[in-house]
Amino acid sequence: MSATPSPRSEVRRLPERASYDRDLIDSILDEALICHVGFVHEEAPVVIPTIHARVGDTLYLHGSPASRMLRAMRSGATISVNVTLVDGLVVARAAFHNSMNYRSVVLFGEPRIVDDQGEKVRALEAITEHVLRGRWADSRPMSEKESKATLVAAVPIDEASAKVRTGGPVDDPDDYELPIWAGVIPLRVESQD
Repeated sequence: MSATPSPRSEVRRLPERASYDRDLIDSILDEALICHVGFVHEEAPVVIPTIHARVGDTLYLHGSPASRMLRAMRSGATISVNVTLVDGLVVARAAFHNSMNYRSVVLFGEPRIVDDQGEKVRALEAITEHVLRGRWADSRPMSEKESKATLVAAVPIDEASAKVRTGGPVDDPDDYELPIWAGVIPLRVESQD
């Protein structure tokens, strides 16, 4: 399923790397362990890193009721969410052409604070499981005090774009003859078992 980009979500720089395919957007959101949430607080832009989880067409975020981010969400502010996965360092012969292979998503939306206790618990379980599968069942159940100390926001995933860069370095034609190594250094996240 693909979506027509909105003026906010349309990729303008290197649009050939853009995708509006929901399966790709979902896969990037699901693989990333952290997102960055942008919002306006006291007339200034702020970006906060946080943990997230996607459940269907909704991205869940959580935090303290006292956090600037969740206070902004409670007031109905539009937010921007960014996720980036770095797959490799692209090393060119000229520093100007160095790059990275990456997959990223930019999402815009009007979050709602989750008031339904059942949805809140399911969202917190999803966030926990997103980071470490099986941990929710192995953890002590959340207390009422902990539940009251945590807000959950739900952001609809209906205005988003992905941008992906793959492949090796692209050097200037004259530079290909230089005796300088160029290529891709792959990067990946591994867990210690």
